[in-house]
Amino acid sequence: MVATTDILVTKSETTKLTGIDLNNVPFGKYFTDHMLVADYEDGEWKSVEIKPYQDMLVSPANAAIHYGQSIFEGIKAYRHENGDAYIFRPYDNYKRFNQSAARMNMPAVPEEIFIEGMRMLIEIDKNWIPAKHDYSLYIRPFMFANDALIGVRPSDKYRFMIILCPSGPYFSAPMRIYVEEHYVRAAPGGVGFAKAAGNYGAAMLPTVEAKKKGYDQVLWTDAVEHKYLQEFGVMNGFVIIGNTAITPGLEDGTILAGVTRNSVIQLLKEIGLTVEERHISIDELVEAYGKGELKEVFGTGTAATISMIQELRYKDTVMKFDTASWKISPEVKRRLDEIKEGKVEDKHGWLFKI
Repeated sequence: MVATTDILVTKSETTKLTGIDLNNVPFGKYFTDHMLVADYEDGEWKSVEIKPYQDMLVSPANAAIHYGQSIFEGIKAYRHENGDAYIFRPYDNYKRFNQSAARMNMPAVPEEIFIEGMRMLIEIDKNWIPAKHDYSLYIRPFMFANDALIGVRPSDKYRFMIILCPSGPYFSAPMRIYVEEHYVRAAPGGVGFAKAAGNYGAAMLPTVEAKKKGYDQVLWTDAVEHKYLQEFGVMNGFVIIGNTAITPGLEDGTILAGVTRNSVIQLLKEIGLTVEERHISIDELVEAYGKGELKEVFGTGTAATISMIQELRYKDTVMKFDTASWKISPEVKRRLDEIKEGKVEDKHGWLFKI
C-alpha cells in the first residue's frame, strides 16, 4: 500500500503557462508543468513521484511498444466561478481503468496513487484550468508495460503516469458519420470494453478512409452481421426515436462503458424520456428516419461531451438532420455543463473537489 505521504513532489522552477491563452487552446496540444509517475516492480508499486513534465527514456525493447500492453483514461476538471476546482466523476474512471488493466493482464493501480495522486497533481497545476465555458483541464492517466525484453508474455514491470492539458472543445461542429460495414472495432470476447491503446490504433485506417469520402468518423457495427450499432467513432452513441432514447447495451462487451454515457442516461430520464440500452440495428434507424420518427442522433464522450450528428450515411441512404432545431441533446448538454461548471447543485455527487 502506498500512502500519500510517500508521493514525492518535485516542483518545476519555471512555468510554461506564460504566453498561453487558456481561453483559446486546442485539444491536446499544451501540457502542464508537472506529471505523476509510478513504477510497478517486484509485485508492488514504488517510486511514486510528481515532478516537472519531461520526456522519458524508453528501451527499444519496451514490451508495450512490441506487444501492446497499454491502457488509458480520459477525465476532466473544471474551474467554478468562485475559483474552486472539481474533477468530474473520477472514481468511475478509476474503476474502469482497473477493469481495463484486468483485461490486459496488468496490475491494478491503488486508489492512493490514482485518485489522491491526481488530486495532488491538479492542485499543483490548478492555474492551468481554463475558466471559459466548454473549456476544461483534460486529465490523461495511462499505464504501459515497461519490461525491456522481447518475448510474448505479460510484462513484470509497468509504469503508471498522469499528464494534464488545458483544452477547448474536441468536436466544435456537428459531425458527418459513415456507417462502417467492412472493418471491425470489437467482437464479443475481445477488448472492446477496455480503454486499450490498440483499439484506437486499429481505428486509424477506417477513419482516414471515411474522411476521404467526406465524413468525420465511422459508425462501428457488429463483427458478425455488420448490422447492429456499436460505437460512433470514439464515442458512445444515442438515437432519439419518438420519445425514446436508445443506446447500444453493454452486455456484449464490445463498447466502452462511458462515464459521460452514464451521465447522459441519467439526465435523459430526468427530462422525461424513456431510455433503452439494447441492440439497435441500422435498419431500425433507416426505417425510423423514413417515417420521420428519428429525431436526433448524437455521440457522447469525455473529450466530446455531446456531439450532434448532422448526417449519417448507410450504403446509398443518406440521413440528414437539422441539428439547429434539436431540443433534447442541447438540453442534456446544458444540464451536464451546468453541473460540471458549478452553476447548479450537484445532486448526483458527480463532482470531486480538488
